[in-house]
Amino acid sequence: MTKVALLGAGGKMGVRLATNLARSDFEVAHVEIGEAGRARLKAELGIDCIDRDAALQGAGVVILAVPDTVIRAVAAQIVPTLAPGTMVVVLDAAAPFAGHLPDRADVTYFVTHPCHPPIFNDESTPEGRADHFGGVAAQQGVVNALMQGPEDHYALGDRIARAIYAPVARSHRATVRQMAMLEPGLSETVCASLLSVMREAMDECVARSGVSHDCARDFLLGHMNILGAVIFEERQGAFSDACNKAIEFGKPMLMRDDWKRVLEWDEIEASIHRIT
Repeated sequence: MTKVALLGAGGKMGVRLATNLARSDFEVAHVEIGEAGRARLKAELGIDCIDRDAALQGAGVVILAVPDTVIRAVAAQIVPTLAPGTMVVVLDAAAPFAGHLPDRADVTYFVTHPCHPPIFNDESTPEGRADHFGGVAAQQGVVNALMQGPEDHYALGDRIARAIYAPVARSHRATVRQMAMLEPGLSETVCASLLSVMREAMDECVARSGVSHDCARDFLLGHMNILGAVIFEERQGAFSDACNKAIEFGKPMLMRDDWKRVLEWDEIEASIHRIT
């Protein structure tokens, strides 16, 4: 049985991971420095945390469930103490991409991040339909990168990913660089920004027209559903001439001509350095 040391076990993400790891066949040692986090883990899961050095002793896998902003400091403290061949799992590509992991060739660095449950799915239970984040009842995809380490370690990393993000529908392999393009590039800089603009547009529509909030929300989310299904090829369909004309004239009003520059590597690097 592989021993897993979960650092940051009492944080928001840490508790999610601890919950799923409790259902796995991994032996888990939980580490949390904050009193509130320790209390949360005890109250929600009945789990007691242990000293970090004791948790790391004999651990084959160390999961850093800590914020991006502290990964450099935490990794600098623990990586030099690990036995050769230990796998360090990081939950986001930002810190690894930024070069914040110590230079040590005899440990494995594995990066994994959830896709979150997709908008188009076939969840058949209320719990599944209500699980928007993932890791509870709705299936989701995961993206993994074996940043360094022997190729046969990828299978162990994928097992960890499938355990902590369960239930998992698909597992995708990428490089750390490709993961950085996905997040923050695609998911946050592009998707979150445009969704934020759509919410602002909905509120503006309510203010300008006097239509009710519920009416505007139903109208927008319903159209997001069918328009998204066609655009992302979830179903066959074609937009009306009027809709195509609105897109043709709307894009230049909403988007700068050079908007795709946010996905150029210098912009991705700048974005990551801002958040780490």
